Amino acid sequence: MRLDMAKNALIFGAGSGISAAFARALAKDGYSVGLVARNVAKLAALASQTGASVIEADATKAGEVAAAFDEAEARLGPLDVVLYNPSYRVRGAFVDLDPTEVARTIEVTAFGAFLVAQQAARRMLPRGAGTIMLTGASAGVKGYAQSAPFAMGKFALRGLAQSMARELHPKGIHIAHFVIDGGVRNEERGRVEDAGSPDSLLSPEAIAETYMHALKQPRSAWSWEIEVRPWVEKF
Repeated sequence: MRLDMAKNALIFGAGSGISAAFARALAKDGYSVGLVARNVAKLAALASQTGASVIEADATKAGEVAAAFDEAEARLGPLDVVLYNPSYRVRGAFVDLDPTEVARTIEVTAFGAFLVAQQAARRMLPRGAGTIMLTGASAGVKGYAQSAPFAMGKFALRGLAQSMARELHPKGIHIAHFVIDGGVRNEERGRVEDAGSPDSLLSPEAIAETYMHALKQPRSAWSWEIEVRPWVEKF
């Protein structure tokens, strides 16, 4: 992380859950934040709360990803933190899955992460500093029935993170992959706990605290992967 200079962060796949909580945590910590999404209209309230810049781009399109980084650096300056948070999935019996939807799931979950991480690394390596974060899921550790496409994408994401960490940690770039093992609370989407099950869903604010902790880890004790789950989640 650069000293005595502004701190800048870019979030791909910005929305109302984990990414919004992380954006607020970053802004509170003094970061200038850029929010990237295909539908930027949904980001108006979050941008107002955090003072963030909003950039429209599809994370699965190489040209749009590169242009988003150019625009973010023009507005904010060199990027210290980049988070890849987009998600997409198709469910169903394996023999009935639509190949087009399977390809889209892998494209959003893994290929887009490669495009974003590559752009981030290219820009951070000359400085020998920076943090690239990837939002994973329990599906990247264990494949569930009727969820093969999501498992394929999240396993690929985890492999990408591990490979990047081994290559880039020695060059000063911190790679952090987060296994989100459980449902995430999101009141905007109607995802809340039952009255008799307090904290049965992950709090996005608590996840953001974990992201911030990883961001501030000394390089003598970097984590490449952190797993979080609510206290009632089964292993």
